[in-house]
Amino acid sequence: MELECYPMSDQPCDLVPGRQPRDWMDAFPSRHPYRCLPLTMANTTGWEILCPISFTAEWNGGPSQNDIVITPDRHAPNLHHIVTSHFSRGVITLHPQYLFRTPPGWGLLATGAPNHIKDGIAPLTGLIETDWLPFPFTMNWIFTRPGRIKFERGEPFCFITPIEHRKAEAFDPVIRSLESNPVMKGQFEAWNRQRTDFNRRLASGDPDAAKEAWQRFYFKGELPEELGAAPQTHTNKRRLKTPRLG
Repeated sequence: MELECYPMSDQPCDLVPGRQPRDWMDAFPSRHPYRCLPLTMANTTGWEILCPISFTAEWNGGPSQNDIVITPDRHAPNLHHIVTSHFSRGVITLHPQYLFRTPPGWGLLATGAPNHIKDGIAPLTGLIETDWLPFPFTMNWIFTRPGRIKFERGEPFCFITPIEHRKAEAFDPVIRSLESNPVMKGQFEAWNRQRTDFNRRLASGDPDAAKEAWQRFYFKGELPEELGAAPQTHTNKRRLKTPRLG
């Protein structure tokens, strides 16, 4: 399948596969958060749209467009094509500068880069029907309080992930007791025994547990006590394709 990307300017924003590193994850001792596979998989399941300039935005808490002041680090004659105060009330609007087209039934989930934390401002998430839409969408962020924030050049301001959203309506959530699924119950109890024992040994200073540092069942796609392995669909690293000229 193709994700068709049509630039809307002569110098569109850079579009790159989602990257795993996060500054706050790097700052932990032994880069501990990278052991959490759901975090790293989320970071890389999509494409980042990167800010083409560095700018600050300051909001005084007022309701009008003029209550947000956007200042580029360097002269940017096309600033309003990149970022504006379009919706007012503490919302800034950034322009990805692409018209996207997805296969029938597929849309794009557009939000901030997963686990990319910005103090004072939060991304607004949108689901766009890019299988028919003939014009580009925008990416919006909302201040969480009056103040000043900054986007650096090369920082992701939008993260897009294809999603077959129509099929979500076919799901029928059903709440069942764990006892109704003996196989899953047995797997859970085996994992719980292993987890409890490992944490006990780690807390008591057991050298083998300290050397192991953390359990890797999910990361490696394994089940404890020889109960089998995860399906072959399990993955612990994602590498999406870099956009190419078509």
